[in-house]
Amino acid sequence: VIFAVILWGSISLSDIFYTNVDVKLTLTNLPSGYTTGSPLPEKIQLRVKGQGWRLVSINVGPETEFRVSVGGDSGIHNLNLYNYLESNRWLLSDVEIINILPDSIRFFVERIISKKLPVISGLGLEFKPGYGLASDIVFRPDSVVVSGPFSLLKNMREIKTTDKSLSPLDSRTEIEVNLSRMNGFVYNVNLIEVILDIQRIVDKQFDNIEVNVLDIPPRKEVVLLPNKIGFNVRGGIEILGKLKPDQFRAFVRYQSLVQDTTGSVIPILELPKNVTLQFVKPDRLRYVIRAF
Repeated sequence: VIFAVILWGSISLSDIFYTNVDVKLTLTNLPSGYTTGSPLPEKIQLRVKGQGWRLVSINVGPETEFRVSVGGDSGIHNLNLYNYLESNRWLLSDVEIINILPDSIRFFVERIISKKLPVISGLGLEFKPGYGLASDIVFRPDSVVVSGPFSLLKNMREIKTTDKSLSPLDSRTEIEVNLSRMNGFVYNVNLIEVILDIQRIVDKQFDNIEVNVLDIPPRKEVVLLPNKIGFNVRGGIEILGKLKPDQFRAFVRYQSLVQDTTGSVIPILELPKNVTLQFVKPDRLRYVIRAF
């Protein structure tokens, strides 16, 4: 029975078949120090005709390349891929190419430049209810040297990680992600460590914070009514748990009192990093200016 199956398979693979084969498109003979950032297909599709055993060997063997020579020239190239069949004779051995898709490519070859760019997140983050980022996302390294085509890289101000969704998040998370792949670009580092400081997000109340008046000129006195405020801030539970009243600074500027026409001013509140202000009470302060 096994012999019969083998014999049947051998006979079948000797028949002529049609199939589609995806092959990697590779540009060769680029000028030294030049590349292309044009949106070229990563692979092209060949419609081929040949004996079954040959078609199987193309599909299951090592990744196949269709090589296209740039000829060492820069500038715009419009190339018909049928003109490169002869230079890919190794691919044509015992098979016939019926069709190429796409059958032509257009790209621009230009010089390579390098610049250092900060890394930004391409992550999609979804948190469990009541949780969130307690501080900025940390990237290690936080910037990379990018080399690529001049016309594209000259206007770039940042480089993004690959898009990746993470959920549901409720604790500190460390992952490694790649940088986004772009045709013609290379990085001195490809893998980025990302640290997400995820905590339960809570509120905390602070009261009796004194408001100072800044830049009072000589022979002037200002009385604020009241001269203390209370406020509510929001942030990660670990961050808020360590906050002290002396980490906040509340004040008004004398000039704002002089320019005021309402009889009250809004106090300015400087916050520590990684907290957000929810409300201030009172939100306006009355004042009296005295001269002596």
